[in-house]
Amino acid sequence: MRALFGFVCVVFFSLPAFSQVGFGPQVGYFKSADADEGNFMPGGVIRVQLSSALTAEASINYRQEEYGEGIVTVKSWPVMVSGLLYPLPIAYGLIGAGWYNTTFDYDEEKLSSLPATPEDVTEQEFGWHAGAGIELPFGSNSRIFADFRYVFLNYDFSEIPDNFSSDSDFFLFNVGLVLGM
Repeated sequence: MRALFGFVCVVFFSLPAFSQVGFGPQVGYFKSADADEGNFMPGGVIRVQLSSALTAEASINYRQEEYGEGIVTVKSWPVMVSGLLYPLPIAYGLIGAGWYNTTFDYDEEKLSSLPATPEDVTEQEFGWHAGAGIELPFGSNSRIFADFRYVFLNYDFSEIPDNFSSDSDFFLFNVGLVLGM
């Protein structure tokens, strides 16, 4: 976490004076391949326009989902850093990385038949994402955006018996407002 904070500080303080910085709220809808259902993910975003074709983005969100009909609830606070490349003034492609502080909360009642119920655990996971989006002016110094991201993230469900396997990669559809750009 210190390395990520240091990286963000170095990028922020080394920006040329003409760079634009904006921040604001975002909300996303996500669904993992094997999750029981999709869910909403609130959060915040900071965007730094480095040139007309390149923007850096950092975001933090909160997400929660269930696997195996509620056997395990996964709660995560993803911190994502992305590069946005604009081939057109309103359309962008993106690629980036994320750090996921993740809690695995096991339902003791549903796992009572096991000789030992797994302990709840919090871990840090690392994942990659890629996607595309659009960004439109909204007033004199704000922008609204919508984008689609696919996140490559494989949780380790090793505490659950071998007959339980799950694909935790997920798609994310974000909409948000960036103030100050």
